Amino acid sequence: MSTERMEAFSDGVIAILITVMVLGLPIPHGTTWAALHNALPALLTYVLSFVYLGIYWNNHHHMLQATDQVNGLILWANLHLLFWLSLIPFTTAWMGENHFAAVPAAAYGIVLLAASLAYYTLQRAIIRDQGGESLLAAAVGRDLKGNVSPLLYASGIGLSFLSNWIAVAIYAGVALMWLVPDRRLERTVADRPTPGQSGSAH
Repeated sequence: MSTERMEAFSDGVIAILITVMVLGLPIPHGTTWAALHNALPALLTYVLSFVYLGIYWNNHHHMLQATDQVNGLILWANLHLLFWLSLIPFTTAWMGENHFAAVPAAAYGIVLLAASLAYYTLQRAIIRDQGGESLLAAAVGRDLKGNVSPLLYASGIGLSFLSNWIAVAIYAGVALMWLVPDRRLERTVADRPTPGQSGSAH
């Protein structure tokens, strides 16, 4: 089957998750800038989680641009990813309301780690279906950022019990790393031969 339905469903879920997060933001009691002080941890956590959901939405879109079709295994792998992403609003609220305390910060990192592994699983399921010579396999290559990210999440989870701020800094650092434009998928899709054309598009 084609990818359109899976992509549309995934887009809708991510949009709902962002909506849930913003509706969960605390309303400051007061009309001065100082009233925002108590809400600041929740706002900062919201910004970080918004960025993460945006990164997943962006990368998921580009991955499916290099995917010709999906099967049952890919659909379940995609639901597995969406399950972990759906927990981001919960851990976001927990960490924000408790001012980045150790256990909520660790739980936040566990969800990020699980989501990254779920994304990798989805990626491998697509490559397995389409073959080692597929567009996605060629675009992913060694995937240095994808391999390093889980290690950083794991270190953040462990360090959250020593210094919660270092843990949060690691999570933010991984997000910044993924914000750096990665044009591999875009270039690979752009170089795809058009129907009736053989060889490279160069």
